Amino acid sequence: MRALTWHGKHDIRCESVPDPRIEDGRDAIIKVTACAICGSDLHLYDGVMPEMHSGDVMGHETMGEVVEVGRENTKLKVGDRVVVPFTISCGECFFCKRGLYSGCERSNPDRSKVTKMWGNSPAGLFGYSHLLGGYAGGQAEYLRVPYADVGPIKVPDGLSDDQVLFLSDIFPTGYMAADFCNIQPGDTIAIWGCGPVGQMAIRSAFLLGAERVIAIDTVPERLALAQAAGAITLDFMDKDVYDQIMDLTDGRGADACIDAVGTEAEAAASWDSRLDRIKVAMFMGTDRPHVLRQAIHCCRNFGTVSIVGVYGGFLDKIPMGSAINRGLTFRMAQTPVQHYLPILMERIEKGDIDPSFVITHRGSLEDGPSLYKTFRDKQDGCIKVVLKP
Repeated sequence: MRALTWHGKHDIRCESVPDPRIEDGRDAIIKVTACAICGSDLHLYDGVMPEMHSGDVMGHETMGEVVEVGRENTKLKVGDRVVVPFTISCGECFFCKRGLYSGCERSNPDRSKVTKMWGNSPAGLFGYSHLLGGYAGGQAEYLRVPYADVGPIKVPDGLSDDQVLFLSDIFPTGYMAADFCNIQPGDTIAIWGCGPVGQMAIRSAFLLGAERVIAIDTVPERLALAQAAGAITLDFMDKDVYDQIMDLTDGRGADACIDAVGTEAEAAASWDSRLDRIKVAMFMGTDRPHVLRQAIHCCRNFGTVSIVGVYGGFLDKIPMGSAINRGLTFRMAQTPVQHYLPILMERIEKGDIDPSFVITHRGSLEDGPSLYKTFRDKQDGCIKVVLKP
């Protein structure tokens, strides 16, 4: 089959790889009908995530049609249309039984590697390094889905691929970011990053009852899309974000702040962001947490900081004194997608939201390498890429 494969920093190729096959009775094989490039895929593209091997198949936002089912899988049948969560979960362990699917204790066969870095292991992920299972990803013509009687959700008749594809990751992640904020009537939510996850978080915050959403970015197309959703937009390269948020909130700060940026904050955003970039380049640091620092300072006393941007290592100079003395709550996670799927599928069916609004670019797998670069460099107004194998 054809697939997008990783061969080093900024080296993604479309090439032929072996077809997937059933390896366990609970598996399923799907023929991919749509997949997407995620912002967190860019961490792999930029060489930030360790334990990527040459030839690894990329991608974790995938949907398609079931073409083969393991003999122990009674949930799916050939011909079902399904969306596949990016988190791989057994459904039976301590965490899965509690709905915390992204903490699955069984799905990461490489857990001993990541435990050395993180203290314990989260669930395995599709197409996201050999720290997290080494599973082949879904930017391909076919995908093997382990524990397919737990993960995939069937797509109701009448919904298009574009409407449901993002249930695989960015819609549940953005919704979780807003859900973590415990939004009350009248609340103001500040969101850093107006990429795909940030856009979903903006709309989710309004769905959950926020009165105002402040959206922070510098890319004109992203800010325009956020404004179209009803957000107040701030360009962090134009004026000081802290001062603007304090002005908008009578000096109190936002009720909750969402970090939808993560480890690769804009290096030119501030003096500390520049310092972060230098330290990473000199192997004196692992991440660039400028946005997290700013979110802490911009959050009101006893507010919530919700973190869904990806961080990988040890974060430096986080203002914990501010967080502790002002009573902040931190909420963060890899998204337990399966927990949110029924709720969000219903939202789509009812017409509360159509996640396809975020799509700006489309292509085939052969277009994938060039579209990775377009997405990474924010060229041509690119916000979200969908590929059709």
